Amino acid sequence: MPRLRQVETPAARATDPMTSHLAAEQITASGKRGQQQAQAIAAVRAFPGMTSFELAMRTKLDRYMLARRLPECLTTGAVRKDEPRTCSITGRLATTWFPT
Repeated sequence: MPRLRQVETPAARATDPMTSHLAAEQITASGKRGQQQAQAIAAVRAFPGMTSFELAMRTKLDRYMLARRLPECLTTGAVRKDEPRTCSITGRLATTWFPT
């Protein structure tokens, strides 16, 4: 898999409790965050134009993991957002994702 640029977005918000910041440090330091980003990028490459929920259903990856990691992958330049459309799973308007 291609090497990602360093993540520039924080994994926890400034207003989150200390436990969230500790978890964010741990997932980043362990390399799991990077692995999840690589999985998210691979999913978008395999199924371009899908929503995070559709990607989750196709790949069996966790929908919430994808929803967290895809915006991070956006900042690395590995994926891009496109026009929202109605998600085939939820029936709601959702962002679609494409590889760059």
